[in-house]
Order: sequence, then structure tokens, then C-alpha cells
Amino acid sequence: MAPKTKTLFVCTSCGLEHPKWAGKCTGCGEWNTLEEITVSPVTPKNFSSVPAMSTGRGNPSLATPINKIDLVDEHRFDTGIGELNRVLGGGIVKGSVVLLSGDPGIGKSTILLQVSGNIANERTVLYVTGEESANQLKLRAKRLGINNDRLFVLSQTDVLAICDTISQSKPDVVIIDSIQTMNLEGVNSSSGSITQVRECTSMLLRVAKSLDIPIIIVGHINKGGDIAGPKVMEHIVDTVLYFEGDRINSYRILRAIKNRFGSTNEIGVFEMLENGLTEVENPSAMLLSGRISGVSGSSVSCVMEGSRPIFAEVQGLVTPTGFGNPRRMSTGFDYNRMNLLLAVLEKRCGMFFSNLDTYLNVVGGLKLDETAADLAVIFSLVSGLKEKPLDDDIVFFGEVGLSGEIRSVPRAVLRVLEAERLGFKRCVLPRSCYKQLMSANIPSTIELIYVRTVREAIDLVF
Repeated sequence: MAPKTKTLFVCTSCGLEHPKWAGKCTGCGEWNTLEEITVSPVTPKNFSSVPAMSTGRGNPSLATPINKIDLVDEHRFDTGIGELNRVLGGGIVKGSVVLLSGDPGIGKSTILLQVSGNIANERTVLYVTGEESANQLKLRAKRLGINNDRLFVLSQTDVLAICDTISQSKPDVVIIDSIQTMNLEGVNSSSGSITQVRECTSMLLRVAKSLDIPIIIVGHINKGGDIAGPKVMEHIVDTVLYFEGDRINSYRILRAIKNRFGSTNEIGVFEMLENGLTEVENPSAMLLSGRISGVSGSSVSCVMEGSRPIFAEVQGLVTPTGFGNPRRMSTGFDYNRMNLLLAVLEKRCGMFFSNLDTYLNVVGGLKLDETAADLAVIFSLVSGLKEKPLDDDIVFFGEVGLSGEIRSVPRAVLRVLEAERLGFKRCVLPRSCYKQLMSANIPSTIELIYVRTVREAIDLVF
């Protein structure tokens, strides 16, 4: 008897399955995100060519004590791009599955083609494209100066055929561009649907683990900025990378959202040029370039992105409002935290913004998630309110509490040394960092200004 098909309604935001349609998803709470799909059970014969992850197929699996498991040295492939290696934790791990996502036109296919060209100098690479023909890919490779006989191109969207090719040729690295164009025979839904994306990703993961071949998958994002497809897709893969930045702006920031083989705090900075994406070895100099001196509302903060100190310019604009309720806008900094800092200034320092429009911007498209940027945000707002410019050679870092106190931040020594290297002469930092800085060899060319509260810091600087 043939297996019966069934109809489900799947949320395009979180992937939760519903037996019937509803206006609101019970999982994530989003409205009008349920999509009707028809699920047909896949017959086992369609998967006969895909290798199994276990050698004992059909036999009961036996658990192994952890002290009996032989530890194999972690082997990584060098991508030839230092910034990408930093984000990955040192390179691509054998047998891992990496998901690379970002806005359309941000540079996902470009950087993967560059990585393919670098790896193909010593190893074989299979580049599977479902969005372009082989000729179109060749034109892009010619523009990037990539021409290597170890780089193989396959224009295919059938996952079973792709798995057969991988099993037969056994390349060192596989790139899938993109997962939304792939389809699996036997799954009764269109390419890019939740079911297809989930099943195709699971199939590729099975091949990667069984053959110990790393696979890099390109994933699109939806209009909300999240990775398209169910959230389970991010749970399946080992590493999730995300490209940030504006397509109009030439700078791109690569960030790891999930990484089973490294830190998620590292970032990579790139610049899009005619010959592809190039590394930015000194992001702080890039983010601070073009600064205008003598303008109020501008301050510099130092935040840690993994092991790297990053200096960014924070701009604050305070103007009288023409409406009943003042406007609040924040770009690159958490909106709710900006309102919290405004409340601290009003309550603890007597500076009122209730009848003023307040705008905050982090230059260069960088997003400041670390609380060490609080003090720089405070001074950019106060400078904009008082119309008093800050000196160009001063830098701020410290977390601001609700009582107006300035709390300690980690790695203060590294931040101060990097500030001195970039030419800053003064550094305003928490008093609680005094002990760790006294035991370090800090050059005398930079003056350290220790402060306990926001009011004390404002009185010392202005």
C-alpha cells in the first residue's frame, strides 16, 4: 500500500509544525507566517547512494566509555584569508558543516570563490552552484583571477546527485551555493521551502560526517534579517557565519553566530573592491578614518571583539524637538540601553533630554554589543547637549550602572596599550581597573584618568 501524504502548516519564522492553519504561530508568536506544505514519506530506495554515518547499519549501536575513545588531532584547512581563519577559529575543520549567510549582494559567493581558489592550490574543491551556470561562474572567477585545475564546478540542484558526486570524487572541500536552490527527490515541496531546506541540510550533514569532508553552505536571509528556513537548520550545522554591512558601503563585517570549534566573539573585517573582498588588518584605523575634529557629539570607545580591541567612533546628536514626544533613534547601539543611559543622565547628573530629539550612531556599520561602550555613549550625548567638542586624543571605556557608577571591564590593559599604539593621549576608564593597570607596563605617553561615577567623569573632562 502506497504511503499517504499529509498536509501541515509550518511557520516560516521558527519552523514549528501546526496541524491546521492559524493566524498566529504558537511557537514564536509571529503573525501570518504559517505556510501550507504537503509531506510525502520518502522511500528508502532514494537514499541508497548516500553513505551512512554508522558502519553497523541495522545492528544495535554500542556506547563507548569516554576514556576509551581515541583523541584524533583536529585538522583544519587554511582558507588563505586570515580574517576568515580568525572567525572560524583557525581554519575549516574536517567533516564540519559551515553555514554562511548575509544580505543579497553582500559578498557571500565572492568570498567563497576566493576561498576555493586558495584551497585549490594544494587540494581539490567541488563548487556546487544552483543559482548560476558554469559559464557564469567562470566569468566571475576570471574577474577574481581564479584559474585552477583542482577547482571543479558542478551546476546541479538535485541533492542526491550531488551526494553521489561527492561520494565518487571525494573532494577535500565542498561548497553549496545555495541551500535554497537545492531539492530532494521524494519531498513534495518546492525548492527553498522549509521542508526542502531542512531535509537537504540533513542529507549534506550526513555526507560530511561519514566521509569526513567539510561542506560550506550558503544560506539566504529573509526580510526580517534572519536566516531563511527553519531555525533547526542552524542547529544542524556546526558553524554559522553572518555577513554584516550595507551593500552600498564597501566594508563588510563577518561574525560567527555559532561555532562548535572556536569562539563566537571574533570578527573579520573586509573591504569590497573590484578584485573581490580584501582583508582589513587594522579595523580601528578604518573605523576612525574621516573623523572631523572640533565637532560636538563625537567620542571614541574601545570594545573587545574576541581577542581584538576595536576602536569605534560614537556620534550623538541632540536637538530641540518639534513634536509632542521627542524622537529617539539608535544605529549600531542597543536602543533600550540608550534610553537607560539617558535616564541615568537625567536622574544622577541633572541633564534633561525629555524635550530633545536624541540620535545615536556608530560609524562604519559596527554594532557595539559590549557594555564597555556605555561611557563613550554618555560622553557623546553630553557633548551634543552642551555643544562642547571633545579632544581628538581621548578615548573612553567603562560600563555604566543605574546608580551612575562606572564599573570595571575585562582586558583593560590590552585596551590601553592599543589606544597608546593608535596615538591617543588620554584614556578615561573605571577606577576599579587601577590595580591591574598598575601591575602592567603602561607607557608614559598616555594619561590614565580613573573615575568612579558618571558625574565625576563629566566634571573632569569638561
